[in-house]
Amino acid sequence: MKVVCETERLYIRQFNTNDTEFIVRLLNEESFIRNIADKNVRTNADAINYLTNGPIPSYEFNGFGLNMVLLKEAYIPIGMCGLLKRKELDHPDIGYALLPEFCGKGYANEAATSVLKEEMETHSLNTILAVTFPNNLSSNSLLKKLGFSLKGTIELYDTQNNLYEYSNLKRKALSNRTIRGEA
Repeated sequence: MKVVCETERLYIRQFNTNDTEFIVRLLNEESFIRNIADKNVRTNADAINYLTNGPIPSYEFNGFGLNMVLLKEAYIPIGMCGLLKRKELDHPDIGYALLPEFCGKGYANEAATSVLKEEMETHSLNTILAVTFPNNLSSNSLLKKLGFSLKGTIELYDTQNNLYEYSNLKRKALSNRTIRGEA
C-alpha cells in the first residue's frame, strides 16, 4: 500500500481491494449520496468493481486517484481524498468525503491541503479544479478556505454544479507579492 502523504493526524494512502467494507459504508452514507452521487455500491463485490474500475487504475494511468484517509493514532479509516481526471474536465479535480462522525473536525481540510501540495508537486500540476453542488455549503466553504476560486457553474452528469479552480501559479504570484510587500 503506497502512502501518498501524511499529516500530523492522518495517513493518506492508495486504496486496494481489501478496502471493500469501508467503501460500501462510505458510499452508502446519506451525505455521500446527497452531496456526491449514488454509486450503486451495495456489496463487497460492488466495492471491488468500484475500486478496480476507478481509483486503482487511475493510480497507474494518471499517477494519482482517490485515496483512503486514515487516523494515524489507530489506523482507522475515516474517508477518501484525492485527485480525479475526468474526461469532461480539462484539468484534474479534487474529491473528498468523510464518514459523518469525522466531519467538522478539520480532517477534510488537513487531507485536502496535503493531497494538493503532494500531488501538484509530484505530477507538476499547475491547475486543479473542484466540482460541488451549489447547496453543499460545507464543501463550498472548504474549497474557499483551501484557496480555490469560484469560476462559475458547469453541467456535469445532467446536474448543475459549482466549478472551482485552484492555480499553483496564481498562489505563487500572490505569495511573491506578499513577500515584497505589494499586497
